[in-house]
Amino acid sequence: MLLLSLSKTRLGRVPPRRSNLSTSIRTLRARAATRPFSTRNASSRNSIKYIAATGLASSSALVWLITSSARDDVPCLEKPPAKYSSAGHGPSKDQVTSIISREAYSYLVRNIPGVDRYDGAQIASNSPCEDQFVHGRFSSPRNDGDQWMAWAVLDGHAGRQTADLLREELVPYVRNSLGQVEPSYHQKKRHVPDEAVQGAITRGFLDLDEAIFHRALDAARSNEPLQDKVDKLLPAFSGSCALLSLYDPATSTLHVACTGDSRAVLGQQRADGTWEAIPLSVDQTGRNEEEVARLYREHPDEDKIVKDGRVLGIMVSRAFGDGRWKWPLELQEELHRKFHGPAPLTPRYDVRTPPYLTAEPVVTTTKIDPTRSSFLIMATDGMWDVMSSHQAINLVGDWLHAQQAGGKKKQSFPELTNGPVDFGQVSERFEDARKTVQDDNAAVHLVRNSLGGNHHELIAGRLAYGPPHSRYLRDDTTVQVVFFNIENLRKQ
Repeated sequence: MLLLSLSKTRLGRVPPRRSNLSTSIRTLRARAATRPFSTRNASSRNSIKYIAATGLASSSALVWLITSSARDDVPCLEKPPAKYSSAGHGPSKDQVTSIISREAYSYLVRNIPGVDRYDGAQIASNSPCEDQFVHGRFSSPRNDGDQWMAWAVLDGHAGRQTADLLREELVPYVRNSLGQVEPSYHQKKRHVPDEAVQGAITRGFLDLDEAIFHRALDAARSNEPLQDKVDKLLPAFSGSCALLSLYDPATSTLHVACTGDSRAVLGQQRADGTWEAIPLSVDQTGRNEEEVARLYREHPDEDKIVKDGRVLGIMVSRAFGDGRWKWPLELQEELHRKFHGPAPLTPRYDVRTPPYLTAEPVVTTTKIDPTRSSFLIMATDGMWDVMSSHQAINLVGDWLHAQQAGGKKKQSFPELTNGPVDFGQVSERFEDARKTVQDDNAAVHLVRNSLGGNHHELIAGRLAYGPPHSRYLRDDTTVQVVFFNIENLRKQ
């Protein structure tokens, strides 16, 4: 309205010059038509815009010339009604494979003694997926010229912002903390006790979580633009579990740090060829009796912290971010009022003495026997919700057997003979009867079996759902499988 009123006011004072402007535009178009296409588009458009802009005070009609980029090919909506009785189909067998393999990766490891290969896969339920992952090598914190390996799965919740930040910063923070460990000397050899390494990993986790909150609060109190404040607040508003594994090839040592309910398990081959499942982490939830006891020791006068396996409403007992379970109530209310942060937990829950969650990990250290074949499975709870550690280890053992036997052994899908099937007729959990081996990637193999295995209608039915409805059938799922000392695996 301001632009139009200015134009009308000036038109009352200045005689119209529409014909001259129209002539000028036609002249420019005629000249542009004689130039090569690569040069005439930009120059003619710029010239027309210049004339239109300079004539703004002379004609309100020119507002259209300056501002409009409208098209004249209006979409046509005329078509007959669809016959829904014969409408589309859910994922085919090939489409199922494409969906579960979309984010898959596989790496041969040639320069890290003891590690042969690792595979990874991810299937989303949320949009966008709230899981993240990390994998790769980094220089030894001993600065001895060696390379360590790192793998991590990060299970975000209430948004993906915390998991996104951990993807970029978790390994650097832990690497920096490890670099500050002073070695001891035994028989003139540098030595770092496992306890010192575990302590350094723990400090790296806690330092990063503290940095997340310092960054958020500094931004909230700063003079930065609102959008920049919100960007720095979001990783503290949302949350994420973290499962990190570090492998030191010089000592054949695997350090596993767990914050939350993602899980790591080691499969080690026995003399008879079967596989033993060795837990390397414990799920940290409101159903873990040790975690519940710890919470009540830290908050002795509060007897309603844990209910129905949840800690003041949240499933996990340890996590990064999640300011609602860590900040004082007054600060939560202030941030909610000023920045529309998450609503405080009160009055639904009795919040008295936060913090209730911690990012402190439980760290385990395991020596990888170079004379025995073994593999590490790391996965977010999307897989462990439907599969036990022993089942996962046996599935990868079957996959290895097929690989070492000369390639993958495909199993045909069963034909359903008892009529239509629905989700109420089949177990949500993995069953050995549905086991299949048909993927080159071990992580994809686990994802397929967790979703339905050789029961095509079941797995396709689960994948047919998109967000938000898919959350009732499956969670975001991220899986990594790392192989140690597996004979001939590099040749596959």
